[in-house]
Amino acid sequence: MRDDDLKADFDSLRPGRSTAQGATRRTALQAALGVGYAAAAMPIAAQTAVHTPEDGLTAGAVSIDAAGFKLPAYRAAPAGKNHLPVILVIQEIFGVHEHIADVCRRFAKAGYLAIAPELYARQGDPKGYTDVGKLMAEIVSKVPDSQVMADLDATVAWAQANGGNNKKLGITGFCWGGRITWLYDAHNPQVKAGVAWYGRLVGQASANNPTHPVDVAKTLHGPVLGLYGGQDTGIPLTSVNQMKDALADGSAAAKKSEFVVYPDAPHAFHADYRPSYRAEAAQDGWKRALAWFKSHGVA
Repeated sequence: MRDDDLKADFDSLRPGRSTAQGATRRTALQAALGVGYAAAAMPIAAQTAVHTPEDGLTAGAVSIDAAGFKLPAYRAAPAGKNHLPVILVIQEIFGVHEHIADVCRRFAKAGYLAIAPELYARQGDPKGYTDVGKLMAEIVSKVPDSQVMADLDATVAWAQANGGNNKKLGITGFCWGGRITWLYDAHNPQVKAGVAWYGRLVGQASANNPTHPVDVAKTLHGPVLGLYGGQDTGIPLTSVNQMKDALADGSAAAKKSEFVVYPDAPHAFHADYRPSYRAEAAQDGWKRALAWFKSHGVA
């Protein structure tokens, strides 16, 4: 990510911050993640534009046994139903806050068991942070992809034992979770389909992040629908085109994968608690996501 892109993202967080303060946050973010990541405002859960009620649902916190670690998660499902199709909902950098919980309830209203595990639980609680750069440096950058894949495997096993049908398994994620969506689709042969919302596609390899979506594109198990913003300063369309090229030379699922780019949408256009929210793109993307899962056996 270019420094001017970082400046644009950070300047949108808290109007009135000084240039020196902005430079400090940019330096922290770059140190934590290197290039290719889009910063965003901290979540304000009480100001979500969309609220999905729990009536008719079984919803709330659960605990998953992940190799002896008690992994917290939020799940929502139609009350009293079993053998439900399963959707893994992968958090943004800010953790499983109210917006992510609401996404789970939206899927549950559509007939799914939707579950969002707290994938930073071993490193800390992102909801206690008010500074993005500090959050990235102290928690996000310390989360290994291998840990995430194992925790998602444990989440899938929990879903199967608690009313889910893993023969109908899908995954969706936002921002940080969009990148994980691509990676987990390539990791788990059970995944039938994925929907990645503005997840990073390319990047520098590191000990915690040895591969990126473009590196695993050819080995996808289920086709992925990528929903991206044409005005996303952190994820240039050149990287989308690079991913398209990699998919075209991959597995059958890779070849069936598709992108939808909303020309006027910025990063995080689905996040209805932030100024980046674009209702038209978010609503269209949601309809496409439901149709994508249904058309690929996750319904």
